[in-house]
Amino acid sequence: MYEAIAEKYQGGRIAFQGQPGSYSQIACAEVFPGMDTLPCTAFEDAFSAVKDGSAALAMIPIDNSVAGRVADVHHLLPNSGLYIVGEHYEEIHHQLLAAPGATLKTIRRVRSHVHALSQCRKLIRRLKLTPMVTADTAGGAAEVAKLNDPAEAALASSLSAEIHGLTPLMTNVEDAATNTTRFLIMAREPMPVPPNNGMTVTSFVFRVRNVPAALYKALGGFATNGVNITKLESYLVDGSFVAAQFFAEIEGHPDNRLVGLAFDELQFFTEKLRILGTYAAPPYRYDERKRSL
Repeated sequence: MYEAIAEKYQGGRIAFQGQPGSYSQIACAEVFPGMDTLPCTAFEDAFSAVKDGSAALAMIPIDNSVAGRVADVHHLLPNSGLYIVGEHYEEIHHQLLAAPGATLKTIRRVRSHVHALSQCRKLIRRLKLTPMVTADTAGGAAEVAKLNDPAEAALASSLSAEIHGLTPLMTNVEDAATNTTRFLIMAREPMPVPPNNGMTVTSFVFRVRNVPAALYKALGGFATNGVNITKLESYLVDGSFVAAQFFAEIEGHPDNRLVGLAFDELQFFTEKLRILGTYAAPPYRYDERKRSL
């Protein structure tokens, strides 16, 4: 289902946050095996790479089924100037890695991204390890390799183990077998998909006016028109405790009549509405929807 995106951006690079061996790089290779990858230190750098033309696309994690949302991304999306052209779901299987010669009895600390640490709480408690937060999972593996200390371990991918010459002490150590991260595929321009051609998802951000029941009224149009809201996240903006911005997603295409009516009602009660993208839903979303019914 990503063929049209791959064809449009053929020959370009895809940016991701993290070091080589990160799960974001694995997602890039899974979805766009023909594209070169561009590692970036921070999410802002990945967005900037697309904006300035250093990369054609960016693969950005936004949610994990165990650890929840990637908060930084929700704050960056509205002002990124980029558009969502697709989504991808990647199963995440963490390996407990250490330098050659280390064992489960020698390790005392474990390094990884805060989300990875959250996804492996049971293991960390069982082994009585001290968690150490790193910028990304692959970065944690790189630190362990550099330290070459039998007391140090990392939670990272099998690819990170290969890159840094680390030994897997345990495999698939995540708390939940269904541990999955959702990624957004970002581009400089929107990539419209036709309405009434399978399930589509529309992502958008908005602010409600500071009046009683504004959010209830703003979203009422989706209920009365039978449009399913699949995500609604709020976060404070402008350094204020009263100014809130919302990131929302619905099933449907703005060109469909009922969705259009819902957006008309939304606009009446909101400000700074921006549609970030309308894109085809992958099979994973269909399967998740069936499981929830």
